[in-house]
Amino acid sequence: ARKEDGSPRYLGLSADDLRAVRGLGDFADTGTRELLAADYVHQIKRLAHPHLHSPIFELMAEYIPGLKTLHAQLLAAQQAASAEGGAELDLERYELPGVEVIDRFSYRITLQGAYPQFLYWLSMPFFSPVPREVDRFFAQPGMAERNLTLDWWPVGTGPYMLVENNPNARMVLARNPNYRGDPYPCEGEAGDTEAGLLADCGQPMPFIDRLVFSREREGIPYWNKFLQGYYDASGVSSDNFDQAVSLSSQGEVALSEDMEAKGIRLLTSISPSIFYIGFNMLDPVLGGGPSKAEKDRARKLRQAISIALDMEEFVSIFLNGRGLPGMSPIPPGIFGAHEGRAGINPVVYEWRGGETAAGGHAQRRSRDEAARLLAEAGWPNGRNAQTGEPLVINLDTTPGGLGDKARSDWLAKQFRALGVQFVVRPTDFNRFQDKIRQGNAQLFFFGWNADYPDPENLLFLLHGPQGKVKFNGQNAANYANPEYDRLFERMKAMPDGPARQQIIDRMVAILQQDAPWIFAFHPKAYSLQHGWVLNRKPGSMVRNNMKYQRLDIARRADARAAWNEPVLWPLALVALLIAGLIAPALLHWRRRERATAAAGVGESGGRS
Repeated sequence: ARKEDGSPRYLGLSADDLRAVRGLGDFADTGTRELLAADYVHQIKRLAHPHLHSPIFELMAEYIPGLKTLHAQLLAAQQAASAEGGAELDLERYELPGVEVIDRFSYRITLQGAYPQFLYWLSMPFFSPVPREVDRFFAQPGMAERNLTLDWWPVGTGPYMLVENNPNARMVLARNPNYRGDPYPCEGEAGDTEAGLLADCGQPMPFIDRLVFSREREGIPYWNKFLQGYYDASGVSSDNFDQAVSLSSQGEVALSEDMEAKGIRLLTSISPSIFYIGFNMLDPVLGGGPSKAEKDRARKLRQAISIALDMEEFVSIFLNGRGLPGMSPIPPGIFGAHEGRAGINPVVYEWRGGETAAGGHAQRRSRDEAARLLAEAGWPNGRNAQTGEPLVINLDTTPGGLGDKARSDWLAKQFRALGVQFVVRPTDFNRFQDKIRQGNAQLFFFGWNADYPDPENLLFLLHGPQGKVKFNGQNAANYANPEYDRLFERMKAMPDGPARQQIIDRMVAILQQDAPWIFAFHPKAYSLQHGWVLNRKPGSMVRNNMKYQRLDIARRADARAAWNEPVLWPLALVALLIAGLIAPALLHWRRRERATAAAGVGESGGRS
């Protein structure tokens, strides 16, 4: 918002100006302007701001060298400002080498080296444009104390505005009146036309005026409200899985008859995620000693455990089948993943039947194979071949995680069948993190959601220079293989194509053979929606899908009315019960009154 002379209306606010302010809506005036290239450049500078502690600063500084220079300048300026009273840093006064504004709508970033994945980073929130005046507005004294911050009240150019932000109750998005109005797409993937997802081709978006996200503290009321039509879409929890979904003898998923009768639809997708059980490669038992023979024995031990832990059974029992057993760190749908026989982990599985997934299937190797590897590792029947000492494997976890009783019992059973003793070591979260950072854990359960659809964002989790203990990176297994690391450095700078696929195949083969992880499963996302919700398509990587969705309001109103007709017979039954309880008492009271009256008349006549 600006004054008549063009200056910002709400800059230089005093304590008196803010005394009655409790939310962004307490500022009467608002304003808008078009997006400029300078807004993008301003946000890139913010990555180096010492107050913000951006989690991608170190990574981006490798490719935008000017970031480190700017960070040093801002840190020195901040220290000087603190000594003089703490003035806010003005990023406009500092240049960022390698990033420049060309004109109002163009800017240039010059990278050091090749990094094709940088295009994905540009589409993530770290690079969302931030106007300079927004930074200055929220940086004023007294704003943060009132939750008036950019992370609480974002400013942007999207189809919706956040008009109510109470995460403990509800959040409300309203249509942005200044939105540019994108047309609905006319092209899509195979099957989109048949699914009716392209029927609104060319129509201006968004279609919905107001989006309300409510927090339900209990699962049962939330599920009942969805079934009554008061929520348009819902996930599927374990408690409601059998009510919503049925599984065929072939493991195929379908909606239950009750859901189909209501016109509810089921959307499924495989998440770009991997859940894994990591081996700490610094552990002398699981990682091996310095000699090649010791490392070979430890590798066979990891392979034996990888075969013995039946992840298909785990997914069936604890996830209601909502997971795909993992063959490598790369989920299906990400470049580098294979289907059918070419995609299996040959150390843990063997292929049965035809070459494709339609004609064949992966079969987990037998427990006899795991026992053979365990014996070759020097632990026949789970005991040291030389000393007879039992093999004890410890799972480090936090309470409420994989250490829950049922899952721990299942794991113990799997290890016991192999002849190995299994111990769960639960600790609080901070202590668990210390164990991981210091390399004191042995076995641990982790997961990773891909930030962008590229194998580099998953394979880096086992890159040696990302080791947790040595470099405080994301490689919690502390795995290091010189050949893998060399291939990773080549692969990450290559565009997708046959040459890159060949390198990825070799990297995956190394991981499958070395087995630093048990590639547990890739989760499946299940979502339910009512028939009046249109243009909704699952996508774990895409976050801006609300603008595409449309609602058939009349159909929703009719369904709510039909599903929530007042049921009056219980009231009539209660009334009859109450009448049945009252009637005897009333009759008894009347008989007593009449008897008392008759007795009174007789006594009176005698005295007369």
